[in-house]
Amino acid sequence: MPVPFTADDTSLLKETFEGVVADGATPGGVIAYGTTSASPQFLRAGMIAPECGDEVPFLHTAYDIASLTKVVATWPLVGQALDAGLLDLDEPIRDFLPAMNSETPSANATVRQLLAHTSGLRASTRLDHYRGADLPLHELLCREPLDDTPGTHRYINRGYILLGLALSHINDLPLDQLAETLWEGLDMNATMYGPVARSNQVAPTEQRIPGAPRIWGAAHDDNAALLGGIAGHAGVFSTPLDLATYAQRLLAAHTHGDDHSLGEWLHASLVPQTQIEPGLDRALSWIVAAGGRVAYHHGFTGTSLYLAPDTGRYLVICTNAVYHGNARTKIAPLRALALKTISAT
Repeated sequence: MPVPFTADDTSLLKETFEGVVADGATPGGVIAYGTTSASPQFLRAGMIAPECGDEVPFLHTAYDIASLTKVVATWPLVGQALDAGLLDLDEPIRDFLPAMNSETPSANATVRQLLAHTSGLRASTRLDHYRGADLPLHELLCREPLDDTPGTHRYINRGYILLGLALSHINDLPLDQLAETLWEGLDMNATMYGPVARSNQVAPTEQRIPGAPRIWGAAHDDNAALLGGIAGHAGVFSTPLDLATYAQRLLAAHTHGDDHSLGEWLHASLVPQTQIEPGLDRALSWIVAAGGRVAYHHGFTGTSLYLAPDTGRYLVICTNAVYHGNARTKIAPLRALALKTISAT
């Protein structure tokens, strides 16, 4: 049976959430939490942003979820492609991209290595350096030399950019269309790739240059922005309600077999592939903690998604903490509490 959050759990989460907002870590946000056996619950704090007037964040507020794109779009689409026989975890990514005619050392990375951030690919990703290039993006990325020996863990966005390009190629459809079909099937009707229209229910992110307009409704990630907001590593916008719905669907598939292929993919994806640090392992896309009881991922803008399959619990954090630039690091206490809370048995 799912283990519900206690009153003490939610009280401490709310207190900590309000504290980081008061400390200037983020204008505000929403925490969604619950189990597979009940409707999601929500904690709100602060405002969406000064640009949105007095509007307070709620379950339908749209947030740029940044690197949660990896587990909300790319990871489930990879699972579908594996199930359809279009991908193989242990074959090189070159086999799933358009043909290339030059030396491409980075194309030898396997799908598994890209998912687990153990490919050895160059960690720094600056797609702006490719402006004016004659070759297609997948070949430009694959021509780059390796930074590390394959098997070494290092968080790398370009691997997920390549996975997004491969998914589009093998399905012969744009990545955003593939994702839209996926999300429709999961009842995530407010989740989409940007850009999205500015409104008082879309959370702005960062003002990059003083006196310039703030990023609002467009991808905060520079590389995703150069790809029109549609990439395998970032670019998705979602709401607290949709992310709670997603978490419930994942946990139900894992525990009850509601969606056999999705459940099997989640089971397989929570097997540790490499150690990040003592107590934390990298599985396929997900970070695994608490002796394998919890899987989670963060987004740079101030978002997080936590799953605890054994207890049937999930927790979602939606903020635009990057609104204040480096103050984003001040949400660390909230994330630490979220992990501690969901890890409890």
